Amino acid sequence: MNAVRGLVESIKFLFTGPLILIMLGVIDWMTPPPGLHWFYWAALGIGIGWFFSLLRVVWAVVVFGGLAALFAYLQSRKVRIL
Repeated sequence: MNAVRGLVESIKFLFTGPLILIMLGVIDWMTPPPGLHWFYWAALGIGIGWFFSLLRVVWAVVVFGGLAALFAYLQSRKVRIL
């Protein structure tokens, strides 16, 4: 159950991460001084987390998709498991 919760959190972060970056970008744009952009450091950290969340979701799609394809293939051949 923990793996499923982690996968759901990763999928959620794929959508909320960019929204957080947009919000931080607006805050950085609105606050002085104009030459100091702290937004880039936050974007780097959130971007790294977003990339690893994407890898987790892609891995799950490949694994579960491969298992579904295997079961469909075995069912089409009328092979009984157990």
